[in-house]
Amino acid sequence: MNVPALMATYQLRQREYLLRITRAMTSRLDLPSLLELILTSAAEMVAAPAGLIVLHEMGTTPIRTTQWDSIEIEAEPQARIRTTYGVPDQLLPAFGPLLRPSAPLLPLEDEENDGVQTPGERYRRDLERRVQEVEENLGRKLGQVLGLPLFFEEEMLGVIYLFRGGSAFTQLDWEFLEGFAYQAAIAVRNARIYAQLSTERSRLAAVIENSADGILLLRPDRRVAVINQALVKMLGRDAQELVGRPCSEVLELQNVTGDDLCAGSKETIPPEGLRCEGELLRSSGGNLAVTITYTPLFDSQGRLTDIIANVIDITRFREEEEMKSTFVSIISHELKTPVALVKGYAQTLARPDAAWDPETARQSLQIIEEEADRLEALINNLLDVSRIQAGDLRLEIADVNMCRLLERIAQDYRTQTVHHQIELDLPDALPIISGDEERLRQVFTNLVGNAIKYSPDGGVIRIGGWVDEKKNGSESRPRLVIYVADEGIGIPEEELPKIFDRFYRVDSGLRRRTAGVGLGLFLIKAIVEAHHGEIWVRSQLHRGTTFSVALPMDEMKADCTC
Repeated sequence: MNVPALMATYQLRQREYLLRITRAMTSRLDLPSLLELILTSAAEMVAAPAGLIVLHEMGTTPIRTTQWDSIEIEAEPQARIRTTYGVPDQLLPAFGPLLRPSAPLLPLEDEENDGVQTPGERYRRDLERRVQEVEENLGRKLGQVLGLPLFFEEEMLGVIYLFRGGSAFTQLDWEFLEGFAYQAAIAVRNARIYAQLSTERSRLAAVIENSADGILLLRPDRRVAVINQALVKMLGRDAQELVGRPCSEVLELQNVTGDDLCAGSKETIPPEGLRCEGELLRSSGGNLAVTITYTPLFDSQGRLTDIIANVIDITRFREEEEMKSTFVSIISHELKTPVALVKGYAQTLARPDAAWDPETARQSLQIIEEEADRLEALINNLLDVSRIQAGDLRLEIADVNMCRLLERIAQDYRTQTVHHQIELDLPDALPIISGDEERLRQVFTNLVGNAIKYSPDGGVIRIGGWVDEKKNGSESRPRLVIYVADEGIGIPEEELPKIFDRFYRVDSGLRRRTAGVGLGLFLIKAIVEAHHGEIWVRSQLHRGTTFSVALPMDEMKADCTC
């Protein structure tokens, strides 16, 4: 067979090979696997024993070109070797010069030949210099080197480098590989876009999954496509159970205000979306106050593709609003009563047409004094709450004789009630502790006062204590435990976790007949915790309540006799 026939057969086989490789490349979206296929195929097509592919990072190579001889580099790219063929890994550092950005490839005067260098000529000379540096690093010759740029539209994605020792690369090799490089660049671009989309999808999924708010992705038929963990936790149900179900079976609301899309109150959803509030039913019992925003997503033809339901738990905000309302109501009532009494008795005493006997005047002034004290106590409590919220509750620390303090409190209250028997159940000696005596007096005065207030039928109020040790791992710390127990109406079990909240009062008929704004136990807890102590409560309905306060103590302090 003559030479032209051999060349024609060779070219035909190359084209058939190129067609198979192109099909294989377009079907691969995994970038590492694709690059390995590209490099191996290019090397085999031109019988190159070695090669590598250098890729520029996405967005770092704003190179504008569609022709080989009109390259303009506008920024320094960040490049790295992504795959190799026949090059040992230990030799890769020597190929560093191939990673540096090229000089701007613009036509300029050729100082050596008194002519004008074309961009292609400048690229080849630049490549030659780089190869020389690589050869110096390796300590040996590379032979023939072919640098094949990977262009996609106006962006240079990277370069395929092929190394062949003996015979030079021909113009036919170059022309054949140029077409291959174009197809390879398209495949690399597609794989990069796919990888980027996969990354963005994973990032979006992570954002949805880890969002503090509940998120539901609905299909156009309003069935659940995706639900995140925050919403699963709100509902108290299994995520797998919810996917694919109608959202009306997932977001079951009561006392709804606004437009609830899932309940079918709207046949269509407007582009600006819908919003509603209500109480979300939970499988574990109890409701959550939530606000739900429905946001539609449309395609380029304006067709509905998805609906995003954003579910925000507003229970705490509603509780805050209720607390504010309660605060205004209670404070206004608690302020009006003593103010009205003070004003009424003062006006009565000031009447010019009446001559009051000394006993009547004394009783009236005593009531005025008591109501003024009540107003002062309320104002002080409000100031203390403000200080606690600002983190400015200060303590005057000194030695406190708890035995003497508790005895005085018991004696004071014995003179104020005839229906209760106040008993002390203390050991023969209690330790001296470090604390703020007036604040601790406030704690136990409040507890004994509550015990009397919530024991309307009388009974025994017992104040007792002991010394024990609280264990924390392998360490133990001594502490003094004081309790105040009554035989009163008790506290329902479901209300026990709330009794130390601001403005909270146990719901009972007695509450409406007793004064108070629900700040006492909140202040007690804050004072005890400021002393690094603990407070807890045990209670049984109609049998009584016991509050216990544990205060840390210094082993070096002396005991006091009770």
